[in-house]
Amino acid sequence: MFHQLTGRDGNGARRGQGGFTLIELLVTITIFGVMLAIAIPNLTSWLLTAKARSVSEFYMDGLAMARRQAVSHNAESRISFTANANTGQMDWEVDICFPAGGQCSALSGAWSTPTTPAPNDPQGGAGYTSVVRVADSLPTTDVLTLTMQPDGASEIYFTALGWVDTNVPNHVSLLRFDPTPSYANDVPPAAVAITLGGMATKCNPTVSATDSRACPP
Repeated sequence: MFHQLTGRDGNGARRGQGGFTLIELLVTITIFGVMLAIAIPNLTSWLLTAKARSVSEFYMDGLAMARRQAVSHNAESRISFTANANTGQMDWEVDICFPAGGQCSALSGAWSTPTTPAPNDPQGGAGYTSVVRVADSLPTTDVLTLTMQPDGASEIYFTALGWVDTNVPNHVSLLRFDPTPSYANDVPPAAVAITLGGMATKCNPTVSATDSRACPP
């Protein structure tokens, strides 16, 4: 009992006290700082490449929505792509149209907007309003470039059956995502192809046509 109260061992020597010395604390802080200096850039790079790998999902969501809205509303729909001023990637917007004795077209003026349902919408003022998704969260063109085929195309129109409306010329058939040279080792090229049946599928634009991963010709 006496030994425990005085803090001495059986030989009369004082036992070591717990905790860190100032030198040990400084060494620990230094090591921790070095680890952060290494880990933070690596984590930032990992997050950026992970975001670049998932870009195709952003556009597949829009394509699936455009087709789904056409079928569910028994209407015509379209998805249009416009350049995002912040990232250089493409925003998308899904509109629908209820043709009244004719075909909906880019100039028909009968499409929904983000604030107004389309004319002839059976639900009237409570009908569908266009959905817009901006590409602010996507990697910039310094990391990944997006091109659409054929050149100059920026829209896809869908019939009420969910098929691509081939009466509208120059519809987008492929969205291609290519990493810049700085990220070529971390982000593989990818693409999304749109079939005439209106289905969007991922493909690899760099493999041969005989490869099952290849994009349609």
